[in-house]
Amino acid sequence: MKTSLLLKNIETFLIELTEIFRFIGLFFNNLFTKRFEFDEMINQMYKTGYRSFFLISVTGLILGLVLTLQTRPMMADLGAEAWLPNLVFVSIIREMGPVIMALLFAGKVGSGIGAELSSMRVTEQIDAMEVSATNPIKYLVVTRVLATTIMLPVLVFYADFIAFMGSFLGMKAYSNISFPLFFTQAFDGIYFYDIIPATIKTFFFGFFIGIISCYKGYYANRGTEGVGHAANAAVVVSSMVIFLIDLIAVQITSLFEI
Repeated sequence: MKTSLLLKNIETFLIELTEIFRFIGLFFNNLFTKRFEFDEMINQMYKTGYRSFFLISVTGLILGLVLTLQTRPMMADLGAEAWLPNLVFVSIIREMGPVIMALLFAGKVGSGIGAELSSMRVTEQIDAMEVSATNPIKYLVVTRVLATTIMLPVLVFYADFIAFMGSFLGMKAYSNISFPLFFTQAFDGIYFYDIIPATIKTFFFGFFIGIISCYKGYYANRGTEGVGHAANAAVVVSSMVIFLIDLIAVQITSLFEI
């Protein structure tokens, strides 16, 4: 009984994985066809990017502030408090910033995309677009995936800056450090291999958040229950993929650093 259930779960997982890759193929097939929906993409960039600024700002500020306040006593005991700005900033740039902001992005934007497209499927709006010779993949999916792919790296850069300011406030609360000195200490020892891999993986984060959220919403089950399931599944699966991509990126980066 347990073996058959396990086999059925594995079969369901493989089918789902195959369907997601087929959906990615549909995305690229429609991406390079004529009549690109530029206005809709700009609209989606506004929805996914600008409307996330407040959440990203608050999270970035708290991230930099808390990380500095938590790390400072240990570094002070070791007599290495001067290394604190660089330690905090490198950890935020390389790992904490991209991953935490991607998870927030998946929770806010991914769930919204999943709920929006699933509600359109339930109310047969997508079916109406297909009947009226409008390509729903190009209009609904391509624009949203491109918007998430472009805007997440921008939001991560912005969050890193806000976290940098939060770290400075944390240092300023316990010392008389000046901003120029803090700036110098924070960027001392930061190289391109700290920034480039972190930036590249944010594009992958944004792409897969968009593609998974659109997939879950586009093929949602009929009924109002399908809307909630699609929104929830979009967040859960996107979060798992974020951690998987991050694990792969860390392994690849470590190979180049050896």
